[in-house]
Amino acid sequence: MLYLITLPFLIQSIVILIDEVFFHLKRGLPKWERVGHPLDTLTILICLGYVLCIPYSPFHLKIYCTLSVFSCIFVTKDEFIHKECCPSTEQWLHSFLFLNHPLLLTATGLIWPTLHGQAPNWLCNWLDNAYFLKLFLWIQTGFAALFFLYQTIYWNFIWKEKKISPL
Repeated sequence: MLYLITLPFLIQSIVILIDEVFFHLKRGLPKWERVGHPLDTLTILICLGYVLCIPYSPFHLKIYCTLSVFSCIFVTKDEFIHKECCPSTEQWLHSFLFLNHPLLLTATGLIWPTLHGQAPNWLCNWLDNAYFLKLFLWIQTGFAALFFLYQTIYWNFIWKEKKISPL
């Protein structure tokens, strides 16, 4: 059961990779996406970093919930514009990301008290390896940070928009 909590992270990684390789690299990204997508990743990084760096408490849980809700709403910001520049298959893929986003943040929130030995018994019985979970979250945070750097550097400094030559 311990590994079940890692499933939203795996889904997120696979779907983001498909979105990047099969859609973003193929069509390119306009400026609003080149700026917006790293910001989406940053909202997840903030949530992951909060859980890893702040000790669990009922007060801190309220802050985490606020950060998580903000992240879930923030990542939908582009969908009004996506409908004009993305194929329906890409929008369908985004729907998976939007469904998985709160699951990933909920999983992170469930892992959090376990890291600090403050989980209730029912959760301790399910998530019984705090060392694995802490290592797992650090690795996920590292991958998210690398993806954030990739999104920022590649799309804003390396990628060049294809110029259409006049006839």
